[in-house]
Amino acid sequence: MSTYPAELTGTWDIDPVHSDVSFIVRHLGVSKVRGRFDRFDATVTIGEDLDSCSLRAEVDLASVDTRNADRDAHLRNADFFDVDNHPTMTFESTRIVPTDAGFDVIGDITIRGRTSELTLAVEFHGTEVFPGDGSFHAGFSATGTLSRSAHGVDFNVPLSSSGFVISDRIGIELDIQLLPAPASIAAPTT
Repeated sequence: MSTYPAELTGTWDIDPVHSDVSFIVRHLGVSKVRGRFDRFDATVTIGEDLDSCSLRAEVDLASVDTRNADRDAHLRNADFFDVDNHPTMTFESTRIVPTDAGFDVIGDITIRGRTSELTLAVEFHGTEVFPGDGSFHAGFSATGTLSRSAHGVDFNVPLSSSGFVISDRIGIELDIQLLPAPASIAAPTT
């Protein structure tokens, strides 16, 4: 897929009510723990070609939610996110490459003041006009993997089986709805 609909051209903001920013980490080597962030923001600019497209996102790390208050408190402290000194995680695209399934959005992710390259495999799910208010929406999903130790998040406890309590690789799953930035894009007429 090397093109996208012309009606997408413009600036889009994330619709936080209909979007999800989640992560998955292997625990004890035998199961996965899932978590999400409740506060995040993003702006997507879609130009005439892929070279003029960009994405910038910011996640409030204090909003982590793994459905366990004690674990969430530990994730906020200096062993993990260190939110007192590094309250946000950011991602800024550097290039976008077409793939058979959609697009690879490649960019710089910064956690705890350390930046590394991250590739997000993005799938475009289309656009739709919301019947209640006529607002124009676009939908995407994305997945990626990052190394937490590359960002200084290296707290761990060894296991008797020679593994560790928490894996280094973190899976990222995004389900995103976008809305046109004010005065940027008009819904298509029918």
